[in-house]
Amino acid sequence: MAVNIKSKIESYINEMPSLSVSAGKVLEVCNNPNVNPSDLNKVISLDPVLTGKLLKLINSAYYGLSTHITSLVKAITMLGINTVKNLALSTAILSTLPKNKDLHGLEMEGFWRHCLCVGVTSKVIAAKLGIDSKYHQEYFTAGLLHDIGKIPLNAVLGANYMRIVSTADRLHKQLFIVETDNLGINHCNSGELVANSWKLDSPVRDVISCHHNAEEYSGENLNILYIIEIANYFSHLYEVGFSGNRLSVKPESKIWEKTGLKIDFFDTLQTKVTEEIEKAKIFLKIS
Repeated sequence: MAVNIKSKIESYINEMPSLSVSAGKVLEVCNNPNVNPSDLNKVISLDPVLTGKLLKLINSAYYGLSTHITSLVKAITMLGINTVKNLALSTAILSTLPKNKDLHGLEMEGFWRHCLCVGVTSKVIAAKLGIDSKYHQEYFTAGLLHDIGKIPLNAVLGANYMRIVSTADRLHKQLFIVETDNLGINHCNSGELVANSWKLDSPVRDVISCHHNAEEYSGENLNILYIIEIANYFSHLYEVGFSGNRLSVKPESKIWEKTGLKIDFFDTLQTKVTEEIEKAKIFLKIS
């Protein structure tokens, strides 16, 4: 049975719509170290839908800019190429995902609130740690998409996925362990397949595939992975949204030591994160 389910999930992922041509070109252009705002503008402006969504995001409370921006070149210049790239990426991905809530065993409003919380918290932590602001949106995007692998599991299994969620709660086990035991695949595995299919950048891809075993990770994106794991713990600890996983597992001590954070930092995050989640809901509205 597990082999059959795994095959169905892989087939579902293979049949998922690819990212738009525009989003693919944005990623391609941004991989050029000599890219400039004009280059990025030429690619995005060819897609009026993407242009409109990006300008709506840029002018939203999420960024809180003092003036209304109507020029894409100006927006790219103000926000930076890396930020606009990740805005385009997250917008394109959210637009691609299925919208029919009736097909899902997992309650999607709570799921996306959890994902927004992890994205927002990661971005706030990155700012606190003095990470270059041009990378802050990457931390948000990685956090927003970290659980994307649950979408295929949810879509293929429907109400049966909710039974796996209930089993994890009843046995007091982490959801990804119960997924593996019952399906032969977990949401990190399926998320990696999605990330590879969409050719996502390595920081986001590694977060999606490794956020439940960061302590074993030895790649080049260790810092963002550690921060996402701490942000994920924050979301579970304070019960912001519901990802299907009720068990809150504190990250290992070396993760806290590496980042220089202490858990009492969470006390200062609650109000800020709540405010930022409300602003970040614009991402779900424009998809």
